[in-house]
Formats: sequence, structure tokens, C-alpha cells
Amino acid sequence: MSRHTKKPPASSAEVRAFLANRATTRPTNSEPNVALAGTTATIRLYDPIDSWGGWWGMSAAEVADAVDKLPADVTEIRLLINSPGGDVFDGVAITNILGAHPARIVAVVQGIAASAASFIATSADELVMNPGSMLMIHDASGGVWGWADDMRQMAVLLDQISDNIAGMYAVKAGGTAAEWRERMLAETWYTADEAVAAGLADSVGAASTADAPADAQVDDDPSPFFDNRFSMTAAQAREFLNLPKIEVHQDNDDAPRVESRPRPNAARLALLNL
Repeated sequence: MSRHTKKPPASSAEVRAFLANRATTRPTNSEPNVALAGTTATIRLYDPIDSWGGWWGMSAAEVADAVDKLPADVTEIRLLINSPGGDVFDGVAITNILGAHPARIVAVVQGIAASAASFIATSADELVMNPGSMLMIHDASGGVWGWADDMRQMAVLLDQISDNIAGMYAVKAGGTAAEWRERMLAETWYTADEAVAAGLADSVGAASTADAPADAQVDDDPSPFFDNRFSMTAAQAREFLNLPKIEVHQDNDDAPRVESRPRPNAARLALLNL
């Protein structure tokens, strides 16, 4: 069957079964991919940074698990990066997990190191930008549901987080945290050469065969079901996402209709991302 041939949408039961099987059958080091060559370990950060990990992205827990399993004689960890960033606290945790390892950390930006991935990259012992790669820094963002005081508290927290990250850039590149915060507020994009000139990166280096380890494990096609993910009916989406169903009545119509609403106990929601 052609890839472009329309197939019937998967049922929610099929999708759940696929994801459950995927969670138990993926290679041990597929999150993240790890390869060993002598005393050098290569780790690929090719996903969003997400505390859920697995199919959703790369979590600090998964990085910790991968680092903990490295042989004791590893003296260099090469972190290959192509990531849009994501969860700020998992990003900080990944930075500290790598920093606590006795090996020398060499980050190589192969595509993009944006947002939370940027400070992971700049915190390495050495940061190499491949030709054509870019690095982006910006302020933390988030959302909150609650009272006016909740909104004010969230704003204060976001400023604290952004100031903290600005300090991390200052440690690498020099200057003050306030100066780097201004660049973050402007959402600044750096080419490979510009990142070196700004002090965020150490060099521009051509792609190397050393960064294409032959024994790295590569995950397979994410899912045959998601080729037609936009073909799901509203009912299938509600069932798949486990959304609550509430029957309500329109003012001029006694026929019930089904709506999805937030769960009653989800009174407050805060999402912190870079």
C-alpha cells in the first residue's frame, strides 16, 4: 500500500496497544542513543526535553540512567545535540548530571540547540558548532491557572528561572547575568560563527566520522497509526486522551451534547518551559 493511500484511522485501543508495546520493546539505550568507542561515549540528544521521556522526548531520568550505565573507564562523553529545548528543570538536571560525571563533556551542536538545549550545550567543557548549526536563547515561558495572586507568583518565578539561566550563559561567555538576560528577552539566534564570537561556543568544526558511531541504536518508525492521526474522530480523541465526559443541555435544546472539560481537581496548572 502506498504511503499516501488513505487508511482508516486507528482505534484508540490499537493506539494504546502500540504505545504500550513500544514502551517495553525499545532498545535499552534508545532514550538516549548511546555508543561506546574505547573510552569515549557518544550520547545523542535528538529530542525535545520532557519530563515524561519515552515517546514524548528525553527526560533527565533517562539521561541519568544512560550515564549511570557507562563503564567506569569512560574519559570523554560526546553529547550530539539537535533539540528544540523543552522542560527547564529537566534541562537543568541534565546539565548537572553530565557535570557531575568525571569524564570530559564535549557538546556538538549538529542542527539546533534552542532554549533549554542551549544551556545544556554551553555548560559542557567544550562546545563545538557544526557548520550550519544554530543556537537560540530566550526567556522562560509558562502558564498558570488560578487566582490573580497565582499569576503574580508565576511571573516572579519565571523571572527567577530566567535570571538563573542568564547566569549560566555568563559563566560560559563572560559578561553579567543582566546582559545575558537582555539577550534572552530579545530571543537571540546565533549562527555557528556568531555563537563562537559571543563566547557561547568554543569552535566551529566540520562533522566528524567520530560522531557517527556504528553501534548506535536507532529507533524505528514512530508509528503506522500516526500517519493518519488527523483522521481521528472527536470521540476517538476523547477516548484516547481519557478526557472526562460531561453531559450538558443547550438553552433551547433538550438533546444532550458531550463536552470535554478540565478535571475538577486540576485547579492549578503550571508548565515551565524554555
